[in-house]
Amino acid sequence: MQEGAGARPRHSHHFARRAALDLLYQADVTGVRPPEALEGAVELGIDVPGFARDLVTGVGGHLQELDRLIDDHAEDWSIERMAVVDRNVLRLACYELLYRPDVPPNAAIAEAVEAAKELSTEGSGRFVNGILGRIARERTQA
Repeated sequence: MQEGAGARPRHSHHFARRAALDLLYQADVTGVRPPEALEGAVELGIDVPGFARDLVTGVGGHLQELDRLIDDHAEDWSIERMAVVDRNVLRLACYELLYRPDVPPNAAIAEAVEAAKELSTEGSGRFVNGILGRIARERTQA
């Protein structure tokens, strides 16, 4: 997406999140753990930003917990039935919500919704927003 007049400037974390999402997607569809997908990219000489590396490693280290959390908050959906992009967008955003206090929750959610709208199905933005909204509200009430 190009930046034009009136377009919102992109933060470096935006591009790092997209790189992380690419790696998480690759790991999911090939059946490897996220850190293995990251290692493979690095071995191929792909420049993976540090923030993206942190996200992929973090999601990989908490994958089961993140999947349970998403499953618990996805009304009438199981993690296995979700579109691959949606599932990984949610994993990434949930990791940021739970384990990255340096990332404002609204930024993590907004980036996830934008990614879902751009990369997945027509209703994915609303779907992702609904799940992340429930998780974020629960976290602020705790």
